[in-house]
Amino acid sequence: MDSSEQAAGEKRVRVALIDPLLNLGLGKPSTVTAKQFDDMVSNLCQRLAYMSDLNLSALAEVVAANPGGKDQDRFPIANKILAWAGNIQSPSDSASPLIRAVFSHDLGRSAIRDGWGPELLVWLRRNRSWPRNYDITQIRDLAAQNAHRIASMDDRVARGRDVAKADLDWAAARQATLDKCVEISNSVCAGEQA
Repeated sequence: MDSSEQAAGEKRVRVALIDPLLNLGLGKPSTVTAKQFDDMVSNLCQRLAYMSDLNLSALAEVVAANPGGKDQDRFPIANKILAWAGNIQSPSDSASPLIRAVFSHDLGRSAIRDGWGPELLVWLRRNRSWPRNYDITQIRDLAAQNAHRIASMDDRVARGRDVAKADLDWAAARQATLDKCVEISNSVCAGEQA
């Protein structure tokens, strides 16, 4: 997302989510200062800029039905709003700061280079956390199994044997995921050079 798309998205969040909730009378959480609330709203606008108008309206409905505070008249904390947003419309991989950070890091670049990038990306989508050493071992083990499966399919093709369409589709999807990893890594690295 370039800067003009980001700005348009942030405006969309304010119009479709923040303003309607303020108009309903939801106030700042009592645990935050006015400045912290303004910062929270700005952060929400930045982080939810990827969402469509329809999904922002759906999110506004969810937030309005689940207000915070003891009198149920406050904005919920940003973390709850972001979790609801992710359930309604997950950010694309290239919009996720976590995924971009992992694939711009040595960890992500080595995963791409060593062939376990697709499994890392799938793991990140599911867990939304930085993988620990144990997680990396598990991801690499799964990638080794998948590499063996692909080698077995390649061997069958080389021998003139049939390969099930489901296996071919799986291999194509895995390759597309690897291509996505490379795209994410390249876009972040290009952005750092700009």
